[in-house]
Amino acid sequence: MVPVSVVIATVGPANRIAACLTSISHCNPRPAEIIVVDQSNDDAVHAVVAGFGPAGARLLTSPIRGKSPAVNLGMKEAAHEIVLLTDDDCSVDPNWVEAAWIHLSADPETIATGRVLPVGDAAGIASLVGLEEPRDYTGQIHDDVLFGCNMACPRSRVLALGGFDYRVQLVEDNDLCYRWLRAGQRLHYDPSLLVWHHAWRSPRELKRQFRGYARSQGIFYAKHLRRKDFGVVRFLVRDARRAARGIASRIVHGRREWPDARRALPYGIIVGLITGWRRFGPRGEPAETSLNRFG
Repeated sequence: MVPVSVVIATVGPANRIAACLTSISHCNPRPAEIIVVDQSNDDAVHAVVAGFGPAGARLLTSPIRGKSPAVNLGMKEAAHEIVLLTDDDCSVDPNWVEAAWIHLSADPETIATGRVLPVGDAAGIASLVGLEEPRDYTGQIHDDVLFGCNMACPRSRVLALGGFDYRVQLVEDNDLCYRWLRAGQRLHYDPSLLVWHHAWRSPRELKRQFRGYARSQGIFYAKHLRRKDFGVVRFLVRDARRAARGIASRIVHGRREWPDARRALPYGIIVGLITGWRRFGPRGEPAETSLNRFG
């Protein structure tokens, strides 16, 4: 057992969080604690977490729906400085905890992220990464190199930065990635940090998810543009190019079984920019993160 906390947000179902907890309980060494932040109010989920009590699992309930407030609450209540994050539809490698512990013990001020590989049809999973060589993103500016389902971080530094922002729900890891690197913090990609993401969405559900991601990405851009931070303009240009390639692919190859995330970008980002421009304006929501809502 090593002194790290694992935080998982869940909305159920019970079998999904059970599979995730089973994989964590098989880690060698195991984490000192596993915090499951539940938003389902499902007795079956609560029973599953209680069953993993001997493995260090405990339950928190979040009164606010969304991954950002749930993860922020879990980090705030964590007993240890090193916090590992994964999603309830992921399974972790048996060496996951050890790899995170080694990395952050050597560099306690960094965020480390790693490989996300598919279980099932890879086309049915929105975000995967399989790079086999380490990367150091420190000193660079990115918004898409931090994977919230596979990361280890120093909780006090992440919370001091405001944690995950609930106002950019669905792309909160992109927003944190950008803010973290803009603040001059260290971010590493370590392929020894490995999780598997399970495919469970139908093509229709995945298409809806892509639309949500695109809209949230537009809100993320509006958030920073409202603050006169034009560093995100390069990402807008990138997404315009991706959208063009997606349209070209549809023309050449026709309709496919699984949706193409690139085709959701034009409309989604425009809607998100409009929504975000209002949200982050003078009469919009207060400039706070979900962390403060548990204050």
